[in-house]
Amino acid sequence: MAESGAMSLLPALAVFVLAIFLRRSIEPLVFGSILGLAMLHGPSLLGELTDASLRVMTDADVAWVILVCGLMGSLIALQHRAGAFRAFSDFLRQRIHSGSGALMATWFFGLLLFVDDYMNSLAAGNAMRELSDQGGVSREKLAYVVDSTAAPVSAIVPFSTWSVFFTGLIVTNGMAAEGEGFSLYLAAVPFMLYPWFAVLQVPAVARGWIPDLGPMRSAERRVAITGESVPPGQHLVPSSEAPAEFAGVGKPRLSLFFFPLIVLVFSTFWFDKDFLQGVYVTTALYVFVLLVARIVDFNEAFDTVLDGFSSMLEPLAVVVASFLFKDVNDALGVPEYVVGMIEPLVTASLLPVLIFVTMGFLAFVTGSSWGVFVIAMPIVASLTAEVGADPAIVIGASLSASTFGSHACFYSDATVLTAKATECTPLQHALTQFPYALLAAGLAILGYLILGWL
Repeated sequence: MAESGAMSLLPALAVFVLAIFLRRSIEPLVFGSILGLAMLHGPSLLGELTDASLRVMTDADVAWVILVCGLMGSLIALQHRAGAFRAFSDFLRQRIHSGSGALMATWFFGLLLFVDDYMNSLAAGNAMRELSDQGGVSREKLAYVVDSTAAPVSAIVPFSTWSVFFTGLIVTNGMAAEGEGFSLYLAAVPFMLYPWFAVLQVPAVARGWIPDLGPMRSAERRVAITGESVPPGQHLVPSSEAPAEFAGVGKPRLSLFFFPLIVLVFSTFWFDKDFLQGVYVTTALYVFVLLVARIVDFNEAFDTVLDGFSSMLEPLAVVVASFLFKDVNDALGVPEYVVGMIEPLVTASLLPVLIFVTMGFLAFVTGSSWGVFVIAMPIVASLTAEVGADPAIVIGASLSASTFGSHACFYSDATVLTAKATECTPLQHALTQFPYALLAAGLAILGYLILGWL
Protein backbone atom coordinates (compact mmCIF):
# COMPACT_ATOMS: atom_id res chain seq x y z
CA MET A 1 0.00 0.00 0.00
CA ALA A 2 3.02 2.33 -0.01
CA GLU A 3 1.94 3.42 -3.53
CA SER A 4 -1.34 4.72 -2.10
CA GLY A 5 0.53 7.84 -1.02
CA ALA A 6 -1.43 10.42 0.90
CA MET A 7 -4.46 8.09 1.06
CA SER A 8 -2.57 6.02 3.64
CA LEU A 9 -3.03 8.92 6.08
CA LEU A 10 -6.84 8.77 5.81
CA PRO A 11 -7.37 6.41 8.81
CA ALA A 12 -5.18 8.60 11.03
CA LEU A 13 -7.15 11.67 9.98
CA ALA A 14 -10.41 9.85 10.70
CA VAL A 15 -9.20 8.83 14.17
CA PHE A 16 -8.19 12.39 14.99
CA VAL A 17 -11.48 13.95 13.84
CA LEU A 18 -13.65 11.30 15.52
CA ALA A 19 -11.77 11.58 18.80
CA ILE A 20 -12.34 15.33 18.89
CA PHE A 21 -16.02 14.86 18.03
CA LEU A 22 -16.73 11.92 20.37
CA ARG A 23 -14.32 13.03 23.11
CA ARG A 24 -13.34 9.38 23.47
CA SER A 25 -10.32 7.32 22.38
CA ILE A 26 -11.12 3.65 21.88
CA GLU A 27 -14.02 3.98 19.41
CA PRO A 28 -12.05 6.21 16.98
CA LEU A 29 -9.06 3.84 17.16
CA VAL A 30 -11.21 0.82 16.34
CA PHE A 31 -12.92 2.70 13.50
CA GLY A 32 -9.57 3.85 12.09
CA SER A 33 -8.26 0.29 12.20
CA ILE A 34 -11.34 -1.06 10.41
CA LEU A 35 -11.15 1.72 7.80
CA GLY A 36 -7.50 0.94 7.14
CA LEU A 37 -8.17 -2.79 6.82
CA ALA A 38 -11.05 -2.05 4.45
CA MET A 39 -8.67 0.02 2.31
CA LEU A 40 -6.17 -2.83 2.35
CA HIS A 41 -8.39 -5.89 1.94
CA GLY A 42 -11.90 -4.87 0.91
CA PRO A 43 -14.37 -7.79 1.14
CA SER A 44 -11.99 -9.93 3.23
CA LEU A 45 -12.04 -7.28 5.95
CA LEU A 46 -13.44 -9.52 8.72
CA GLY A 47 -10.86 -12.26 8.31
CA GLU A 48 -8.03 -9.73 8.20
CA LEU A 49 -9.38 -7.98 11.30
CA THR A 50 -9.34 -11.32 13.10
CA ASP A 51 -5.78 -12.01 11.98
CA ALA A 52 -4.59 -8.52 12.93
CA SER A 53 -6.26 -8.77 16.36
CA LEU A 54 -4.60 -12.11 17.06
CA ARG A 55 -1.26 -10.82 15.80
CA VAL A 56 -1.46 -7.84 18.16
CA MET A 57 -2.66 -9.83 21.16
CA THR A 58 0.14 -12.40 20.78
CA ASP A 59 2.84 -9.77 20.24
CA ALA A 60 5.50 -9.82 22.96
CA ASP A 61 5.49 -6.02 23.32
CA VAL A 62 1.70 -5.93 23.79
CA ALA A 63 1.87 -8.74 26.35
CA TRP A 64 4.62 -6.82 28.18
CA VAL A 65 2.47 -3.68 28.34
CA ILE A 66 -0.57 -5.63 29.60
CA LEU A 67 1.41 -7.38 32.34
CA VAL A 68 3.32 -4.28 33.43
CA CYS A 69 0.30 -1.99 33.52
CA GLY A 70 -1.96 -4.60 35.11
CA LEU A 71 0.55 -5.39 37.85
CA MET A 72 1.18 -1.69 38.42
CA GLY A 73 -2.57 -1.41 38.95
CA SER A 74 -2.30 -4.24 41.47
CA LEU A 75 0.60 -2.54 43.26
CA ILE A 76 -1.30 0.74 43.45
CA ALA A 77 -4.38 -1.06 44.81
CA LEU A 78 -2.21 -2.69 47.48
CA GLN A 79 -0.77 0.70 48.43
CA HIS A 80 -4.26 2.11 48.74
CA ARG A 81 -5.32 -0.88 50.86
CA ALA A 82 -2.28 -0.26 53.09
CA GLY A 83 -3.20 3.42 53.50
CA ALA A 84 0.06 4.42 51.81
CA PHE A 85 -1.43 7.20 49.69
CA ARG A 86 -3.29 8.62 52.68
CA ALA A 87 -0.06 8.65 54.70
CA PHE A 88 1.83 10.38 51.86
CA SER A 89 -0.93 12.99 51.44
CA ASP A 90 -0.98 13.68 55.19
CA PHE A 91 2.81 14.08 55.17
CA LEU A 92 2.71 16.60 52.29
CA ARG A 93 -0.37 18.42 53.57
CA GLN A 94 1.57 19.52 56.65
CA ARG A 95 4.25 21.10 54.46
CA ILE A 96 2.50 22.32 51.30
CA HIS A 97 -0.38 24.76 51.41
CA SER A 98 -0.81 26.07 47.85
CA GLY A 99 -1.65 24.81 44.40
CA SER A 100 1.71 25.98 43.08
CA GLY A 101 3.47 24.07 45.85
CA ALA A 102 1.47 20.93 45.04
CA LEU A 103 2.46 21.14 41.38
CA MET A 104 6.13 21.71 42.25
CA ALA A 105 6.04 18.72 44.60
CA THR A 106 4.52 16.63 41.81
CA TRP A 107 7.26 17.76 39.44
CA PHE A 108 10.03 16.94 41.92
CA PHE A 109 8.45 13.58 42.73
CA GLY A 110 8.26 12.78 39.02
CA LEU A 111 11.95 13.56 38.57
CA LEU A 112 12.75 10.86 41.12
CA LEU A 113 10.68 8.21 39.31
CA PHE A 114 12.89 8.17 36.23
CA VAL A 115 13.25 4.41 35.82
CA ASP A 116 10.04 3.99 33.78
CA ASP A 117 7.37 6.32 32.44
CA TYR A 118 4.52 3.92 33.31
CA MET A 119 5.59 3.78 36.94
CA ASN A 120 6.03 7.54 36.92
CA SER A 121 2.54 8.31 35.58
CA LEU A 122 0.68 5.83 37.76
CA ALA A 123 2.54 6.43 41.01
CA ALA A 124 2.74 10.24 40.80
CA GLY A 125 -0.83 10.63 39.56
CA ASN A 126 -2.31 8.51 42.34
CA ALA A 127 -0.12 10.01 45.03
CA MET A 128 -0.72 13.68 44.24
CA ARG A 129 -4.46 13.84 43.46
CA GLU A 130 -5.64 14.70 46.96
CA LEU A 131 -2.95 17.31 47.55
CA SER A 132 -3.61 19.06 44.22
CA ASP A 133 -7.36 19.08 44.93
CA GLN A 134 -6.67 20.70 48.28
CA GLY A 135 -4.57 23.36 46.53
CA GLY A 136 -7.34 24.21 44.08
CA VAL A 137 -5.58 22.72 41.04
CA SER A 138 -7.56 21.19 38.20
CA ARG A 139 -6.97 17.52 37.51
CA GLU A 140 -6.07 18.52 33.96
CA LYS A 141 -3.14 20.62 35.17
CA LEU A 142 -2.05 17.86 37.53
CA ALA A 143 -2.15 15.43 34.58
CA TYR A 144 -0.01 17.81 32.52
CA VAL A 145 2.66 17.99 35.23
CA VAL A 146 2.61 14.21 35.78
CA ASP A 147 2.89 13.46 32.06
CA SER A 148 5.68 16.01 31.59
CA THR A 149 7.84 14.17 34.10
CA ALA A 150 7.08 10.69 32.74
CA ALA A 151 8.40 9.95 29.24
CA PRO A 152 10.57 13.13 29.08
CA VAL A 153 12.41 12.24 32.30
CA SER A 154 12.77 8.57 31.33
CA ALA A 155 14.32 9.68 28.03
CA ILE A 156 16.93 12.09 29.37
CA VAL A 157 18.00 10.00 32.39
CA PRO A 158 20.13 7.26 30.77
CA PHE A 159 19.28 4.61 33.39
CA SER A 160 15.72 3.78 32.41
CA THR A 161 13.68 1.35 30.34
CA TRP A 162 13.80 3.94 27.53
CA SER A 163 17.60 3.87 27.40
CA VAL A 164 17.58 0.05 27.28
CA PHE A 165 15.16 -0.02 24.36
CA PHE A 166 16.79 2.71 22.28
CA THR A 167 20.35 1.58 23.00
CA GLY A 168 19.38 -1.77 21.51
CA LEU A 169 17.94 -0.03 18.43
CA ILE A 170 21.10 2.07 18.02
CA VAL A 171 23.31 -1.04 17.95
CA THR A 172 20.91 -3.15 15.86
CA ASN A 173 20.81 -0.50 13.14
CA GLY A 174 24.57 -0.05 12.97
CA MET A 175 24.77 3.48 14.38
CA ALA A 176 27.15 2.20 17.08
CA ALA A 177 29.33 -0.87 17.47
CA GLU A 178 28.42 -3.65 19.88
CA GLY A 179 29.00 -2.38 23.41
CA GLU A 180 29.09 1.28 22.30
CA GLY A 181 25.34 1.92 22.14
CA PHE A 182 25.08 3.31 25.66
CA SER A 183 27.96 5.73 25.04
CA LEU A 184 26.19 7.12 21.97
CA TYR A 185 22.92 7.35 23.91
CA LEU A 186 24.74 9.25 26.65
CA ALA A 187 26.27 11.61 24.08
CA ALA A 188 22.78 12.23 22.65
CA VAL A 189 21.22 13.27 25.98
CA PRO A 190 22.15 16.99 25.67
CA PHE A 191 20.51 17.02 22.22
CA MET A 192 17.16 15.58 23.38
CA LEU A 193 15.72 19.05 23.18
CA TYR A 194 12.00 18.26 23.43
CA PRO A 195 12.30 16.29 26.69
CA TRP A 196 14.47 19.02 28.21
CA PHE A 197 12.06 21.80 27.25
CA ALA A 198 9.02 19.75 28.34
CA VAL A 199 10.50 19.06 31.78
CA LEU A 200 11.93 22.53 32.39
CA GLN A 201 8.81 24.46 31.42
CA VAL A 202 6.76 22.73 34.15
CA PRO A 203 8.07 24.95 36.99
CA ALA A 204 7.31 27.98 34.85
CA VAL A 205 3.72 26.77 34.40
CA ALA A 206 3.39 25.85 38.07
CA ARG A 207 4.62 29.28 39.20
CA GLY A 208 2.44 31.12 36.68
CA TRP A 209 5.34 32.46 34.64
CA ILE A 210 3.82 30.71 31.64
CA PRO A 211 0.07 31.48 31.71
CA ASP A 212 -2.72 28.96 31.38
CA LEU A 213 -3.14 28.35 27.66
CA GLY A 214 -6.23 27.35 25.68
CA PRO A 215 -8.38 24.64 27.30
CA MET A 216 -6.21 24.72 30.43
CA ARG A 217 -7.47 28.24 31.10
CA SER A 218 -11.05 26.95 31.06
CA ALA A 219 -10.14 24.07 33.39
CA GLU A 220 -8.51 26.38 35.92
CA ARG A 221 -11.41 28.84 35.67
CA ARG A 222 -13.80 25.99 36.46
CA VAL A 223 -11.92 25.25 39.68
CA ALA A 224 -11.79 28.93 40.65
CA ILE A 225 -15.55 29.42 40.11
CA THR A 226 -17.04 26.10 41.18
CA GLY A 227 -14.29 24.54 43.30
CA GLU A 228 -14.56 21.37 41.19
CA SER A 229 -11.08 19.99 40.54
CA VAL A 230 -12.45 16.88 38.85
CA PRO A 231 -13.54 17.64 35.27
CA PRO A 232 -17.01 16.89 33.93
CA GLY A 233 -17.16 13.47 32.31
CA GLN A 234 -14.78 11.96 34.86
CA HIS A 235 -17.46 9.36 35.59
CA LEU A 236 -16.37 7.78 32.31
CA VAL A 237 -13.06 6.90 34.00
CA PRO A 238 -13.34 4.30 36.79
CA SER A 239 -11.40 5.13 39.92
CA SER A 240 -7.87 3.74 39.91
CA GLU A 241 -8.12 3.04 43.62
CA ALA A 242 -9.29 -0.25 45.03
CA PRO A 243 -12.59 0.08 46.89
CA ALA A 244 -11.25 -1.41 50.14
CA GLU A 245 -10.01 1.08 52.73
CA PHE A 246 -7.06 0.92 55.10
CA ALA A 247 -7.62 -2.03 57.45
CA GLY A 248 -4.52 -1.93 59.62
CA VAL A 249 -4.06 -0.94 63.25
CA GLY A 250 -3.20 2.68 64.07
CA LYS A 251 -2.25 5.34 61.53
CA PRO A 252 -1.16 4.40 57.97
CA ARG A 253 2.62 4.24 57.65
CA LEU A 254 4.53 6.51 55.30
CA SER A 255 7.12 3.76 54.83
CA LEU A 256 4.49 1.66 53.03
CA PHE A 257 4.33 4.35 50.35
CA PHE A 258 8.07 4.55 49.69
CA PHE A 259 8.95 0.87 50.19
CA PRO A 260 7.47 -0.49 46.91
CA LEU A 261 8.84 2.43 44.88
CA ILE A 262 12.37 1.89 46.19
CA VAL A 263 12.14 -1.87 45.69
CA LEU A 264 10.78 -1.37 42.16
CA VAL A 265 13.69 0.87 41.16
CA PHE A 266 16.37 -1.37 42.66
CA SER A 267 14.88 -4.65 41.43
CA THR A 268 14.52 -3.24 37.91
CA PHE A 269 18.22 -2.35 37.89
CA TRP A 270 19.10 -5.71 39.49
CA PHE A 271 17.43 -7.55 36.61
CA ASP A 272 19.30 -5.52 33.97
CA LYS A 273 16.56 -2.85 33.68
CA ASP A 274 13.84 -5.43 33.06
CA PHE A 275 10.87 -3.52 34.43
CA LEU A 276 8.51 -6.50 34.23
CA GLN A 277 10.71 -8.60 36.50
CA GLY A 278 10.97 -5.62 38.82
CA VAL A 279 7.17 -5.34 39.03
CA TYR A 280 6.83 -9.06 39.76
CA VAL A 281 9.38 -8.92 42.57
CA THR A 282 7.97 -5.71 44.05
CA THR A 283 4.37 -6.94 44.08
CA ALA A 284 5.36 -10.22 45.73
CA LEU A 285 7.48 -8.50 48.40
CA TYR A 286 4.82 -5.91 49.10
CA VAL A 287 2.18 -8.61 49.59
CA PHE A 288 4.57 -10.36 51.99
CA VAL A 289 5.14 -7.14 53.98
CA LEU A 290 1.39 -6.47 54.25
CA LEU A 291 0.80 -10.04 55.40
CA VAL A 292 3.53 -9.81 58.05
CA ALA A 293 2.17 -6.44 59.23
CA ARG A 294 -1.30 -8.02 59.42
CA ILE A 295 -2.82 -5.28 57.33
CA VAL A 296 -4.39 -7.92 55.08
CA ASP A 297 -4.79 -11.66 55.16
CA PHE A 298 -3.89 -13.88 52.20
CA ASN A 299 -7.35 -13.84 50.62
CA GLU A 300 -7.66 -10.05 50.96
CA ALA A 301 -4.21 -9.58 49.41
CA PHE A 302 -5.04 -11.79 46.43
CA ASP A 303 -8.43 -10.11 45.94
CA THR A 304 -6.75 -6.69 46.02
CA VAL A 305 -4.20 -7.78 43.41
CA LEU A 306 -7.04 -8.93 41.14
CA ASP A 307 -9.07 -5.77 41.77
CA GLY A 308 -6.08 -3.59 40.92
CA PHE A 309 -5.33 -5.53 37.74
CA SER A 310 -8.96 -5.33 36.61
CA SER A 311 -9.03 -1.57 37.30
CA MET A 312 -6.54 -1.19 34.43
CA LEU A 313 -8.72 -2.95 31.85
CA GLU A 314 -10.19 0.22 30.33
CA PRO A 315 -6.88 2.03 29.74
CA LEU A 316 -5.34 -1.24 28.57
CA ALA A 317 -8.15 -1.62 26.04
CA VAL A 318 -7.21 1.78 24.61
CA VAL A 319 -3.53 0.83 24.52
CA VAL A 320 -4.28 -2.47 22.74
CA ALA A 321 -6.51 -0.62 20.26
CA SER A 322 -3.64 1.79 19.58
CA PHE A 323 -1.32 -1.18 18.89
CA LEU A 324 -3.91 -2.54 16.44
CA PHE A 325 -4.07 0.87 14.78
CA LYS A 326 -0.27 0.96 14.53
CA ASP A 327 -0.30 -2.50 12.93
CA VAL A 328 -2.76 -1.26 10.29
CA ASN A 329 -0.70 1.91 9.67
CA ASP A 330 2.41 -0.22 9.18
CA ALA A 331 0.55 -2.32 6.60
CA LEU A 332 -0.65 0.85 4.85
CA GLY A 333 2.93 2.01 4.58
CA VAL A 334 2.44 5.23 6.55
CA PRO A 335 6.00 5.39 7.99
CA GLU A 336 7.60 4.67 4.61
CA TYR A 337 5.42 7.26 2.86
CA VAL A 338 6.13 10.02 5.38
CA VAL A 339 9.87 9.29 5.56
CA GLY A 340 10.01 9.06 1.77
CA MET A 341 8.63 12.59 1.52
CA ILE A 342 11.57 14.04 3.45
CA GLU A 343 14.39 12.15 1.70
CA PRO A 344 14.74 14.67 -1.17
CA LEU A 345 15.06 17.47 1.39
CA VAL A 346 17.76 15.88 3.51
CA THR A 347 21.10 17.58 4.13
CA ALA A 348 23.42 17.18 7.12
CA SER A 349 22.25 20.51 8.57
CA LEU A 350 18.52 19.82 8.07
CA LEU A 351 18.46 16.14 9.04
CA PRO A 352 17.92 16.64 12.83
CA VAL A 353 14.97 19.00 12.43
CA LEU A 354 13.45 16.90 9.63
CA ILE A 355 13.72 13.77 11.76
CA PHE A 356 12.11 15.51 14.74
CA VAL A 357 9.19 16.86 12.69
CA THR A 358 8.62 13.71 10.63
CA MET A 359 9.11 11.11 13.33
CA GLY A 360 7.20 13.24 15.82
CA PHE A 361 4.27 13.40 13.39
CA LEU A 362 4.38 9.63 12.90
CA ALA A 363 4.51 8.94 16.63
CA PHE A 364 1.64 11.37 17.15
CA VAL A 365 -0.73 9.95 14.53
CA THR A 366 0.00 6.29 15.30
CA GLY A 367 0.09 6.66 19.10
CA SER A 368 3.25 4.56 19.21
CA SER A 369 6.31 6.30 20.61
CA TRP A 370 8.50 3.19 20.37
CA GLY A 371 7.01 0.97 17.67
CA VAL A 372 7.26 3.46 14.84
CA PHE A 373 10.99 3.78 15.42
CA VAL A 374 11.57 0.06 14.97
CA ILE A 375 10.49 0.70 11.37
CA ALA A 376 12.02 4.14 10.92
CA MET A 377 15.43 3.70 12.59
CA PRO A 378 17.02 1.76 9.68
CA ILE A 379 16.10 4.67 7.38
CA VAL A 380 17.37 7.20 9.93
CA ALA A 381 20.65 5.30 10.25
CA SER A 382 21.21 5.17 6.48
CA LEU A 383 20.37 8.87 6.05
CA THR A 384 22.78 9.78 8.86
CA ALA A 385 25.62 7.89 7.19
CA GLU A 386 24.74 9.16 3.72
CA VAL A 387 24.82 12.88 4.55
CA GLY A 388 27.50 12.69 7.26
CA ALA A 389 25.34 14.08 10.07
CA ASP A 390 26.37 13.94 13.72
CA PRO A 391 24.91 10.66 15.11
CA ALA A 392 24.51 12.08 18.63
CA ILE A 393 22.35 14.97 17.38
CA VAL A 394 20.34 12.61 15.16
CA ILE A 395 19.70 10.22 18.05
CA GLY A 396 18.75 13.19 20.23
CA ALA A 397 16.26 14.33 17.59
CA SER A 398 14.86 10.79 17.29
CA LEU A 399 14.31 10.48 21.05
CA SER A 400 12.80 13.96 21.09
CA ALA A 401 10.32 12.92 18.41
CA SER A 402 9.46 9.74 20.28
CA THR A 403 8.89 11.71 23.48
CA PHE A 404 6.70 14.24 21.68
CA GLY A 405 4.52 11.44 20.29
CA SER A 406 4.16 9.87 23.74
CA HIS A 407 3.48 13.23 25.35
CA ALA A 408 1.09 14.82 22.86
CA CYS A 409 -0.97 11.99 21.32
CA PHE A 410 -4.40 11.68 22.92
CA TYR A 411 -4.44 7.87 22.69
CA SER A 412 -0.80 7.05 23.47
CA ASP A 413 -0.14 4.74 26.39
CA ALA A 414 1.37 7.59 28.42
CA THR A 415 -1.64 9.84 27.89
CA VAL A 416 -4.13 7.10 28.74
CA LEU A 417 -2.29 5.97 31.88
CA THR A 418 -1.76 9.52 33.13
CA ALA A 419 -5.44 10.28 32.63
CA LYS A 420 -6.29 7.09 34.50
CA ALA A 421 -4.04 7.95 37.44
CA THR A 422 -5.24 11.56 37.73
CA GLU A 423 -8.89 10.67 37.03
CA CYS A 424 -9.75 12.65 33.95
CA THR A 425 -10.48 11.40 30.44
CA PRO A 426 -7.59 10.95 27.97
CA LEU A 427 -9.00 13.61 25.65
CA GLN A 428 -9.43 16.15 28.47
CA HIS A 429 -5.81 15.56 29.41
CA ALA A 430 -4.55 15.66 25.83
CA LEU A 431 -6.38 18.84 24.81
CA THR A 432 -5.28 20.80 27.88
CA GLN A 433 -1.69 19.60 27.54
CA PHE A 434 -1.37 20.10 23.78
CA PRO A 435 -0.55 23.86 23.78
CA TYR A 436 2.35 23.23 26.15
CA ALA A 437 3.56 20.29 24.06
CA LEU A 438 3.46 22.54 20.97
CA LEU A 439 5.41 25.23 22.83
CA ALA A 440 8.16 22.74 23.75
CA ALA A 441 8.09 21.33 20.19
CA GLY A 442 8.48 24.81 18.70
CA LEU A 443 11.50 25.48 20.90
CA ALA A 444 12.95 22.09 19.92
CA ILE A 445 12.52 22.87 16.20
CA LEU A 446 14.29 26.20 16.68
CA GLY A 447 17.06 24.45 18.61
CA TYR A 448 17.61 21.81 15.90
CA LEU A 449 17.74 24.50 13.23
CA ILE A 450 20.44 26.32 15.21
CA LEU A 451 22.38 23.08 15.84
CA GLY A 452 22.18 22.20 12.17
CA TRP A 453 23.86 25.40 11.09
CA LEU A 454 26.54 25.59 13.78
